[in-house]
Amino acid sequence: MVTQSQLSDTEVDRIFRALADSTRRDILRRTLGDGASVSQLAQSYEMSFAAVQKHVAVLQEAGLVTKHPNGRERIVRGNPEAIRRAQALLDRYERIWTERVDRLDALLAES
Repeated sequence: MVTQSQLSDTEVDRIFRALADSTRRDILRRTLGDGASVSQLAQSYEMSFAAVQKHVAVLQEAGLVTKHPNGRERIVRGNPEAIRRAQALLDRYERIWTERVDRLDALLAES
């Protein structure tokens, strides 16, 4: 069962697929503050406007950014809540790993 703070397997797949690309990570970083229009973002990369739009679409599908109309432009803003939820997942994995290492240490200490 998935609670509000947990991510479904599909959501996890989308988030980590989106974050697997360095350009998308950079777009996310640039939009976590004030946000930026797709046009502004496109000026930062040596790729077409359409390619930047596709990167933004992947981030939006993963819930990592939102797009809001502002006149003729679309402002892209990073979604800190989605990042917090992904971080909570990674924290759970870290706790599992730490507990296993602690148990291994205890076993070795008994030997």
